[in-house]
Amino acid sequence: MAQAALKRFVRNAPDETIDWKRIAHLVQLSRALDEMEETRLVPEKKVLYQFSARGHDMAQIMLGCRLTEQHDGACGYYRSRPLLLALGVDPAEALGSAMGRAGGYSDGRDIGVVFNYPNRNGASALPMCGGVGTQYTPTAGWAQALEYYRTVLKRPDYDRAIGVVLGGDGSVASNGFWSALTIATTQALPMLFYIEDNGFGISVPSTLQTPGGNIAANLAGWQNLVIFDGDGCDPAEAVRLTAEAVEFVRESRTPALLRLTVPRLEGHSFQDTQAYKSENVVRAEWARDPLPRLKDYLVPAVMSEAEWQASAAEAASAAEVAREAAEARPVADPRTLTRHVFFDGEMQQMGGQHSVGYVAPATTDQPAGDSQRINMVTAIRRTLDHELTVNERVVLFGEDIGPKGGVHAVTLGLQEKFGRERVFDTSLSEEGIVGRAVGMALAGLMPVPEIQFRKYAEPATEQINDCGTIRWRTNNRFAAPIVLRMPGGFFKCGDPWHSQTNEVAFVHQPGWQVAVPSNAEDAVGLLRTALRGNDPVIFFEHRAMLDHAWARRPYPGDDFALPFGKARHTRHGDAITIVTWGAMVPRCEEAAEGISADVIDLRTLLPWDRDAVLSSVRRTRRCLIVHEDLGTAGFGAEISAVVADEAFMDLDAPVSRLTMPDIPSPHNPVLLDWAVPSVERVRAKIQSLVEF
Repeated sequence: MAQAALKRFVRNAPDETIDWKRIAHLVQLSRALDEMEETRLVPEKKVLYQFSARGHDMAQIMLGCRLTEQHDGACGYYRSRPLLLALGVDPAEALGSAMGRAGGYSDGRDIGVVFNYPNRNGASALPMCGGVGTQYTPTAGWAQALEYYRTVLKRPDYDRAIGVVLGGDGSVASNGFWSALTIATTQALPMLFYIEDNGFGISVPSTLQTPGGNIAANLAGWQNLVIFDGDGCDPAEAVRLTAEAVEFVRESRTPALLRLTVPRLEGHSFQDTQAYKSENVVRAEWARDPLPRLKDYLVPAVMSEAEWQASAAEAASAAEVAREAAEARPVADPRTLTRHVFFDGEMQQMGGQHSVGYVAPATTDQPAGDSQRINMVTAIRRTLDHELTVNERVVLFGEDIGPKGGVHAVTLGLQEKFGRERVFDTSLSEEGIVGRAVGMALAGLMPVPEIQFRKYAEPATEQINDCGTIRWRTNNRFAAPIVLRMPGGFFKCGDPWHSQTNEVAFVHQPGWQVAVPSNAEDAVGLLRTALRGNDPVIFFEHRAMLDHAWARRPYPGDDFALPFGKARHTRHGDAITIVTWGAMVPRCEEAAEGISADVIDLRTLLPWDRDAVLSSVRRTRRCLIVHEDLGTAGFGAEISAVVADEAFMDLDAPVSRLTMPDIPSPHNPVLLDWAVPSVERVRAKIQSLVEF
């Protein structure tokens, strides 16, 4: 019995290979920062959002201390400050961000608990989001990029790098969690799912997030996933499980899930009184506080009582120094707020191919093609083929784009030519497609995801929004340039699910550029610019134009690229200006026959060529805007407002719009023809304005 007790004691003794004194200091520093915010800075209204990490801190710091590879990437959530401290973030940076001061994670643009930490020399904290579960699929993309660097680009410095995602028990019910789990386990990615289970998602118990409240138990039968499960308050167990889980992912290059139970010792946020918890629950949570357990574990085995107290005093002093430094920081100049929505010449610290040395080849806006006309499908495919050939960072993926070649045949043959690592099919999750692309872009690749039809982008709305705002909300510390290909619009028939356009929704997402080519030549030029650029781009491929005879053009050459925000005049005249894009361009051209009309194909909606439109309107003194999208709040309303605001005194007739009515796209061709602006209706509208 004595021997068994001795063996148990030795087994549970502190591991001498671990820097326990650093862990103790960081836990005490985290506590000091939380206490300072809760007792002083929030009541003084110097911190507006506060999410205490008490109870989560010890295990999180143990995890952070294990992320030692240069290309490790971790993505947390609003309770992840202890991890940041372990990665080496200056406490003044953390407090300054919490106080919304200049510098920090975002220059005061984002809430201070949403962290990011670009680190070229060690583990980085990927840009976190305020949305629950949004951290999972970008981390899966980061992990896939690590394998791409390791296996395709043959980079040995990526051999042991991993992606780590942190989430609470509430997040395991989110779309992002399940999508990332599918991605990581079907593609064998080096990704660790780190679940901090405190039993509550604000007030909702974990039993309503997953049956029985234990996601680890429920995933025990999930193939290709190794499960680690234990007590995040027990120093010996937490450090052992963390070490085993991290090392397993590093060595096996396959995913694992580590669930640690921890108490949330304070409310969800400072304002949360926890009235939904009984006294017994609160008492039981405090009884599991990992800080006194850590002390009991380390004193006197690793450090003396005096050393522990000195460490606590040092942490309190460091927190005070950080507070003074943070409060000395000014508030950012409001005039800088419009910077870094898009790349403006100052390179981001991390993310995108340009930040890792990519230099785009020289281009020309003068076509140099042969006389053979090709359709838009072939033009896009040929452009993708060339960019895959000349740029090893380009990867294509989406549903059915592999052997099938896409439901519109745009990627036909590309997987056969470039391999499954560079052109691959994905699981049926648009959230996962876009989120994965974000993570790959953050790692320096140029991902080209495809959403099969415009309407199918709705499940990815949160990831699309978050992708566009990364540069702005991190104050240019990170960016995630991707090219999101998206077919849509009517074809021979319509329906509410495959035929929507609604490009204006993306125009309204800050940080996205939006291209809407009407023909093969423009598709080549705009796509090449997007693929070599440094901003996220929505590349809209209109279904009716993919094989339309009017849209066929000679291939303009492998060096052909078009600037965004530069419209094309397809007709010149003096009687009226017609502004349009996409499938409406040939209809407007035909409708304008016999009339002296300026027909302007915008080609890109963000940016859009205001100068070309205004210059034309001031000359013709009339303006008609024609688009397929709905009338109410369609992009035509923006153009109309700008014309009315800046060229009102030049007008001889009201600015007019011709659009679809505010209905989904109808299926029957007769009904569709009635709903979509026809040549006859455009011609009648032109005539009424000219005669006004």
